[in-house]
Amino acid sequence: MTRGFFKIFTLVAFVFTALGIGALVFFPPPWNESNTTVELQPRIIIPRNLNETAGDFVSHFDILTLEDTITSWAPLADGEVLVSALTGYFDGGFAETQFIAYRNITEIESPIYLAFIEYDPQSRSYRRAWSAPTSATRPGTVRLFTQDLLGDRSICILLSGLNNQGEHTLTVFRMNPQIRGLPTHERFSKIADIRIDGNISVREVQRTQAYMAGQSRGESFAISAFGRDFESANILDQVEIIYAFNASNGLYEQVRMNRIPGSQVEQRRVRELLGNRLAFEGFLSGLWYRVTPQGSIDRSQYIYFDTASREIIFFGDGTQQVFNWHNSNATRLGLHINSQNISINSLRRAVDIELETLDSIRLRVIENIRLSRVSSPWDGSYRKASPMEGRERPSLLDAHINARYDSPMGRIHFHPDGTYEIRSGESLIQGHYVFFMINGDEMLELRPSGLATPQREIFLVESERTDIFPRRTITLNSARLGARGIERLNERPFSLTLIGE
Repeated sequence: MTRGFFKIFTLVAFVFTALGIGALVFFPPPWNESNTTVELQPRIIIPRNLNETAGDFVSHFDILTLEDTITSWAPLADGEVLVSALTGYFDGGFAETQFIAYRNITEIESPIYLAFIEYDPQSRSYRRAWSAPTSATRPGTVRLFTQDLLGDRSICILLSGLNNQGEHTLTVFRMNPQIRGLPTHERFSKIADIRIDGNISVREVQRTQAYMAGQSRGESFAISAFGRDFESANILDQVEIIYAFNASNGLYEQVRMNRIPGSQVEQRRVRELLGNRLAFEGFLSGLWYRVTPQGSIDRSQYIYFDTASREIIFFGDGTQQVFNWHNSNATRLGLHINSQNISINSLRRAVDIELETLDSIRLRVIENIRLSRVSSPWDGSYRKASPMEGRERPSLLDAHINARYDSPMGRIHFHPDGTYEIRSGESLIQGHYVFFMINGDEMLELRPSGLATPQREIFLVESERTDIFPRRTITLNSARLGARGIERLNERPFSLTLIGE
């Protein structure tokens, strides 16, 4: 009797345990429900340039770094091409949702569309719940991000980019906090749609501790847009237009305009440069020194635009950074450039360049994906170096060299075009390399070609201090670049010894 009862009890317990595990798998418990109001950091996926023209140049290294994988969780229709994707817990639910930017290549104007993708429990699949067109049309310039613009903890999705007229655009949609109980067409409302021939930025302000603690609303952010003053005969005269949120109608409206006089320069030459991408790239080519607020030249900070090699060199605070010049788009006031660090793939910069005078430019560098008004250390005015100063490419450290070395790996040949070969017996390894600086430390990256998944090796470089290049010996220490900076790996260092031709 007791033994039979025990068998029945064991069988019932096993069945209930199996049912409980199944319930947990298909119906996750809402234990973190109290945290649904916390804005989590979304994952940002950067797209490749889908707007390449015959005049655009993409180097072999660009091809490697542009091979990012972006996917839409819901299928796209015929003719639709994915441009960018942003993933996170945007609607406060327990499943991740996704915003995507896409274009329809069958449409003549081909605007960039913004769509919201959510999980459908009934079909157990993701579906496109909402979409709307934006003012941007050039895929390679699109930036997609979310932000609490209004201070009420509602999510605003911002999409910025250029249109076919070379204007900067910013389209903002607000997600209704009661999104799950609303019809599809009421889930999102457009609160801003700005187009201007200058740049656009969000004027962030410090919010109170009460807002940070979730006890009160915060101040809404204004939007600032710079553009040409069409009431002036001088092409370089500008206006700053300030937009603020009007709670009564739920829209951003113009509240103020400031006129900014530009330099009086020869207008014919200005017209030849503005709106012409190749002409402005030729004008940029060379060395530019930063101009201090006092108007003097700061030779400790410069930017070198290498148009031929499609590289941009930023030098400041004793550190040199080399960026691949991915693509350019002409604007009415200058040029918009997308660039990527030659070694750290996740470090990207968008550079807005405006003509200030015929020998000076004004830069605004977007260090991350957001259009924050917080200044980058590279923002400001730059003056072109004289022909004698700009005759040679400035080089505290060359990214590429031409030298052969003997090493435990085999004989390695660094080519000046950024490729390398390692020969050891019958084996041959080829790939791309770059020397670069991080906080005063010299680094070397090797990226072999022909692998199914891109891999790279990072080394901390130690060598004798000498003005003779290439250096006779180089010691390489295996390292890793992480959130804490440079981390040495517990591996034995090895040396490279220069050999003749």
